[in-house]
Amino acid sequence: MSQATKRKHVVKEVLGEHMVPSDQQQIVRVLRTPGNNLHEVETAQGQRFLVSMPSKYRKNIWIKRGDFLIVDPIEEGEKVKAEISFVLCKDHVRSLQKDGHWPEAFSQVTEKDNNNRNRQTQPELPAEPQSSGGESSSEDDSDLFVNTNRRQYHESEEESEEEEAA
Repeated sequence: MSQATKRKHVVKEVLGEHMVPSDQQQIVRVLRTPGNNLHEVETAQGQRFLVSMPSKYRKNIWIKRGDFLIVDPIEEGEKVKAEISFVLCKDHVRSLQKDGHWPEAFSQVTEKDNNNRNRQTQPELPAEPQSSGGESSSEDDSDLFVNTNRRQYHESEEESEEEEAA
């Protein structure tokens, strides 16, 4: 089977099916990707561990921080305790929530993410028109693209005032 055909079948499987986790499987949220096809995940109960990506998903399906997965446990693993069996997209999450299979702890996370995305996709218009004069608001970064794959660091005004005074 060619690489293109394999990719087509894997993507069709991930986007098409609506999967419900079995008794052994569990839904987890991706926290970070340390590399080497490993992902650090968190369960609804707050447990953190590493999961491995099977070879059929490698270079075909991309997983980023905040995505949800269905994983199968691995008994013999010390650090890597599960393997990814299914990658959940937005439609799968909605279907699981509707059917009542979605963990309550993740319901709050998905609602918060949806609110943040709605705010980012609909930027507010500035209250004052910007003048083309010497004063430009270079410190206002609200209209910049936010990369969701990086942690957001917020600098407080107190820190910047202390730095200027020194």
